[in-house]
Amino acid sequence: MPIFFIIVFSILSLVYGYIGWRLIPPVHLPAAWNGLAWAALVIFLILPFLPIILRFMGHELARSTLLAWIAYASLGFFFLLFTVLLLRDLGWLFATGAQKLITLVRAGTLAGDAVASDPERRRFILQMMNLGLVGITGALTGYGIFEARRRPAIVEVTIPIRNLPPDLQGFRIVQISDLHVGLTVRRDWLQTVVEMTRALQPDLIAFTGDLADGSVAHLQHDVAPLAELSAPHGCYFVTGNHEYYSGAKAWVAEVQRLGFTVLMNEHRVVQRGNGRILLAGITDYSGGQFVPEHASSPKAAFAGAPPCDAKILLAHQPRSVFAAAPLGFDLQISGHTHGGQFWPWKLVVPLEQPYVAGLHHHRSANGAGWIYISRGTGYWGPPIRLGARSEITVITLTA
Repeated sequence: MPIFFIIVFSILSLVYGYIGWRLIPPVHLPAAWNGLAWAALVIFLILPFLPIILRFMGHELARSTLLAWIAYASLGFFFLLFTVLLLRDLGWLFATGAQKLITLVRAGTLAGDAVASDPERRRFILQMMNLGLVGITGALTGYGIFEARRRPAIVEVTIPIRNLPPDLQGFRIVQISDLHVGLTVRRDWLQTVVEMTRALQPDLIAFTGDLADGSVAHLQHDVAPLAELSAPHGCYFVTGNHEYYSGAKAWVAEVQRLGFTVLMNEHRVVQRGNGRILLAGITDYSGGQFVPEHASSPKAAFAGAPPCDAKILLAHQPRSVFAAAPLGFDLQISGHTHGGQFWPWKLVVPLEQPYVAGLHHHRSANGAGWIYISRGTGYWGPPIRLGARSEITVITLTA
């Protein structure tokens, strides 16, 4: 974990450093103000790490504080700002290169050279452009916060299962995932999710991991509304990677206390009438790195299972599909990706996961089956979503 945080801090230092380099010098501030601007940027860089540092020291911020909102909203703002500045600069570099090439081809000068030869005019244009980009980023951040904090969308998905018996026709699984209760996601938000989930009258509830960011002792009050959830055929939970950052064993015990069945590389048979569903669940893909006995194993989850009409796997990360495909599942239900949540993460997630969001038919040499990836019911880190609205998913089985 220390190495991970060193890597993250190094990347963020480059991001914030690039922003400072592109925004602060062009303003030509007096030396004292210039130093203050850089100092403020460094403070914003450090703020998101304070809750993590406090947690490792055995302390946690009490309740959802103004500091947490400033830290993580600013983190989202600076990531968006870095993205728009980088795109602007790459476009500028391309345009300058193209202009020089045209000049060489024509062996003459272009009208744009007048701008290049006038430093004051160039500086003014740069300052105005920077100001405009900061304003656009601020507007995007505000809208992203609105998107993240609004009620999750209800997403209806119908999954065709070969030879599904009439007794399982219309069986409704409601999936919630990636709540990340913690710094800016608190009890009031979870209470809304619980009420929305209950109103859907599911046959079965599936929680595909990443419940909280923090210890059970700190967040027990905030996750308590989960105890109000129930379904005729049970409530099931599998661990996500964030459970392992906050004490997986304690969270497994707490989720069980709240009334969920935690599937740790194991299965249950769900029966309605004469129809039977094999419901399996695995620990997070990375679980074994933190707790050796929590090493993820789809093979163990399906071991000894009786014949059933549908085989469903709950797995936090979509990439578990590669190990699960040879076992012949009909449907894998996953989360983890948040649908990318916002730029530039939308570009990064596909580098780690085979699927980012929605329903896909996974085909491989070893097998084929459906996989559905939730965009997440909450959010992680910056309280921002852009183009990836949070969701509560209603999965309906059909023949």
